Amino acid sequence: MQQKRSITEWLPTTKKEVEKRGWDELDIILFSGDAYVDHPAFGSAVIGRIIESMGLKIAIVPQPNWKDDLRDFKKLGIPKLFFGVTAGCMDPMINHYTASKRLRSDDAYTPGGKNGFRPDYATTVYSNILKSLFPDIPVVIGGIEASLRRVTHYDYWSDQLKPTILHDSKADLLVYGMGEQPLRELIILLQKGIPFDSLTTIKQTAFLQSADTPLPKNKQWKDRTLVSHEECLKDKKAFASNFKYIEQESNKLNADRLIQKVGENNLIINPPFVTMTEKEIDASFDLPYTRLPHPKYEKRGTIPAFEMIKFSVNMHRGCFGGCSFCTISAHQGKFIASRSKKSILKEVENVTEMPGFKGYISDLGGPSANMYKMKGKVQEICDKCISPSCISPVICHNLDTSHQPLTDIYKSVAENPKVKKAFVGSGIRYDMLVPEFNKNADKKDLEDYTEQVIKNHVSGRLKVAPEHTSDEVLKIMRKPSFKNFHLFKKTFDRINAKYKLNQQLIPYFISSHPACKLEDMANLAVETKDMGFQLEQVNDFTPTPMTVATVIYYSGYHPYTLKPVFTPKSKKEKQDQNRFFFWYKKENHQWIKDVLMNANRTDLLNKLLTFSNKKKSLRHK
Repeated sequence: MQQKRSITEWLPTTKKEVEKRGWDELDIILFSGDAYVDHPAFGSAVIGRIIESMGLKIAIVPQPNWKDDLRDFKKLGIPKLFFGVTAGCMDPMINHYTASKRLRSDDAYTPGGKNGFRPDYATTVYSNILKSLFPDIPVVIGGIEASLRRVTHYDYWSDQLKPTILHDSKADLLVYGMGEQPLRELIILLQKGIPFDSLTTIKQTAFLQSADTPLPKNKQWKDRTLVSHEECLKDKKAFASNFKYIEQESNKLNADRLIQKVGENNLIINPPFVTMTEKEIDASFDLPYTRLPHPKYEKRGTIPAFEMIKFSVNMHRGCFGGCSFCTISAHQGKFIASRSKKSILKEVENVTEMPGFKGYISDLGGPSANMYKMKGKVQEICDKCISPSCISPVICHNLDTSHQPLTDIYKSVAENPKVKKAFVGSGIRYDMLVPEFNKNADKKDLEDYTEQVIKNHVSGRLKVAPEHTSDEVLKIMRKPSFKNFHLFKKTFDRINAKYKLNQQLIPYFISSHPACKLEDMANLAVETKDMGFQLEQVNDFTPTPMTVATVIYYSGYHPYTLKPVFTPKSKKEKQDQNRFFFWYKKENHQWIKDVLMNANRTDLLNKLLTFSNKKKSLRHK
């Protein structure tokens, strides 16, 4: 039977918990839009534990009530250094609304999955409250919402072009990306007695200052001036032109400082830190997390996001895919920060000791499951690179895509006597496993990894993301041709047959992406039907800040070419495109017939709505 843990094993969340630690004041108070789960997959826990590891007194106020007399914002008093604010692990607008802007009925980061415990635009709401209550105390914002809204951005939910979140939130400093490195430097400088308003040259931070004030001096950085926010409001093409440099400088190892005029101020975005070393990322994951939700939630129900990942292990950060619709590289970076095998196996052992563990690791993964330890063969080439993707349109000749370190870890985890099975639940980049696409790779290495995963680490369904079948759409997405999915499926089917398995291949697809036309969706329906799929893992494109696809959606121009790109935008266009995913539903048949007859595409109609008994029975085979 598990011994009851002391409340002091968690970071304090109330005045009573602060007093139990014998503290009479706090150095930093962190407000979070998520419930407090003391686990390395939850950003507020990571930030809190880092602050604690530096010898400071930190408390977390999770999901403060912003509707009442604001007692949650006052209850812990004033911190010695600063207030921290994060909206949580998801952008609140994506958390709250579907692609069609309908309000969601649940929130995975709240006990019981209940909605309504955080506001829209949470970072701005929390920060404004703190600045109104305590105008002289610095506010530092971070997390995914702040990171992706650090510069002029399109907000899909209000259908507006908005300035940097620093403007609306009135915060003093923004930390973008994964916050460990800038946070440590910020705290070290404050402990040395440097005034907060003098902290203008910390990497991976952004702030506003009067346009009349000279720029902070740093001889190591070059400056790049972006089109002003006001000019972006007037000219959509000018707004689009900004993004090329924003994305490139976010992913360069030696980036420029970005300057953008916003009203009477200059937004200054300092270059990012270099990728975390193995020692640095190990230190972050090896902090003394309880790996459990705070006990205060015991009677409020489980936290769905925690239940999903509690028996999982994240092995690396970053993604070099650079997909046009994805925000991972914008927040975590393009270059991969990988943990040591020792740190990973230590966490696996910790997972086996958790209450309720029955022998199954739900995921050995990362943002993309199979990028662990991958990096450039010649570092000097990476140092000069400005490409947002290492694998689009082709896999870079300098990229080491060896899967051997991953295969080795999978086998080592399987040797742990407490682990019955370790699954790979994160999305796998199937294209890197196709020798015809990954031409410089060792074919045996790719085969060994693919076989290891399919044979030993799939819980019946392997999820991959071809995203579309149209080469024109895939090019805009920065994804490879769909012919590579056909090749991967052949390998999958061969390994399935070899070991007499009954694994299913589950492909993800997106409708209404820039460049996608209704006819492309009809072709997608036909091609996936011919392969024996009835699709279920599908999404309608949702524009999110800091992606190429969102810039195209709003402006109509591709930021790298400044050429027009068609984008479905109306509610009807988006609904019609999404409807083609479900061609097999009887209620859609007459509509499909009408659409394809009007488009004079009887060839597609005959393929899509001609059923044989055999075809009718196919599903995910």
